[in-house]
Amino acid sequence: MKKTATAFTTERRHLLEIIDGLIEGIILLDNNRHIAWANDTALAMHGVADLAGLGGTAAGYRKAYTLRYRNNRKLDAAQYPMDRALAGEAFKDVVVEVCSRRDPDFRRMHQVRNLVLNDAQGAVEGMVLVLLDVTERYSAEERFERTFNANPAPAVICSLADLRYVKVNQGFLEMTGYARQDVLDKTVRELDVLGDTPQREDALQRLAEGRTIPQTESSIAVQGGASKLVVVAGQPIEVADQPCMLFTFNDLEPRRKAETALRHSEQRFATAFRLAPVPMTLSTAEGELLEVNDAFVATTGYDAATLSRDEDALARLWTDPRAYDRAMASLEQGASVRSLEMALRTREGALLDCLLSAAPVNIQDLPCVLGAIQDITERKRNELELMEAIETVMQDTSWFSRTVIEKLAQIRAPGAPQSQGELADLTRREREILGLICDGHTDAEIAATLHLSRNTVRNHVAALYGKLDVHRRSAAIIWARQRGIVGYEKPPRKRARK
Repeated sequence: MKKTATAFTTERRHLLEIIDGLIEGIILLDNNRHIAWANDTALAMHGVADLAGLGGTAAGYRKAYTLRYRNNRKLDAAQYPMDRALAGEAFKDVVVEVCSRRDPDFRRMHQVRNLVLNDAQGAVEGMVLVLLDVTERYSAEERFERTFNANPAPAVICSLADLRYVKVNQGFLEMTGYARQDVLDKTVRELDVLGDTPQREDALQRLAEGRTIPQTESSIAVQGGASKLVVVAGQPIEVADQPCMLFTFNDLEPRRKAETALRHSEQRFATAFRLAPVPMTLSTAEGELLEVNDAFVATTGYDAATLSRDEDALARLWTDPRAYDRAMASLEQGASVRSLEMALRTREGALLDCLLSAAPVNIQDLPCVLGAIQDITERKRNELELMEAIETVMQDTSWFSRTVIEKLAQIRAPGAPQSQGELADLTRREREILGLICDGHTDAEIAATLHLSRNTVRNHVAALYGKLDVHRRSAAIIWARQRGIVGYEKPPRKRARK
């Protein structure tokens, strides 16, 4: 039974209504190169409301829109999908960028394929363009591309279909020293990014199955045959609808170099600590002794093993607990201790006069205290014996020359500072008496020289001792010589008034 013209018209209208509701854009072209019909989706994909907005014909469409390939190359007239379809060329999934000449801000990405429209007798009645708006997909890919290339973290992407690298960013090239052409299109076997990780077999299995590869530390080959320590991980992703694996890297080479430098530094420190000629200790900030050097063992008789059995060993070495507490309090505040006099008790019970210098240090990120001890016991004993001899001789200095007295004073306190501020604290009379004492005069002789009573002289001498913090005549003489007073200087006589 043949269908009537009315029936054909009704069916065609129903067909067009169905097509009009598709998510794909449909454009019908007749053999006269006219745009015969377009559904609402196709019009919206071009930013227009009717057929006139599309230009009416293939030539009008080219005047209304500029088309470019994804590589930004502009299409010639014959390359437009509409013209290719009218020329009888079959194609599918052609992706073009569509820009409106009327609206500079209009930009869409279309994926286009074509169909031939035949009549009942099989003759070509027209052409159909089927368009899909892929703007969002390609925009997302462009954003990913920009982010991937700009990301400083090294990364490469390989296709899971053939395990060839399809993308590489600048971070990976800088980390490895490779050029872009050295990486792209190479296989994972040719350019191994998994390296010698202990989890290599598991990582390869996960790569073959397209599963996530957890972070693992590895050493990978770089340009020139060297190797580099990295952390590598793999994440399955899709690129252009193709399953891929994104490899990301964390360059551990700076950390390895820093650790190597630190290890060498600590080795040098350990050697210097052990071979130092003065006793040295290393303790925690809380005072727990960690290590002592050979000189400490030789001086005190204690070794680290013996002291480590007592948490308070370091404190017990000090004979004055209050001095120890003051030193530790200063170190806890981050301050150093320099040339602090202390008495150190040896394993045999002997007391050593020492000078302690200590400073806070970090050893393998542990806050510690490094101490250096100078044994001055023998020096102090020699100084004491020398001073006793000097003071015995200086009990009668009348027959000594000033030069000899000055030399003796220098021997007693070599390099002592000369303070004009201390001299300024003395009165004129006290300086006169101090000068006469330096000349070797007795109290009676000073009283006669200055025309004072002996009691007055004794009172001045007592006040002078208090200011000088001395208790003997010889000590006052040495104090004066250290500050430039070599004897009595008679004050100038006052000129008589006319």
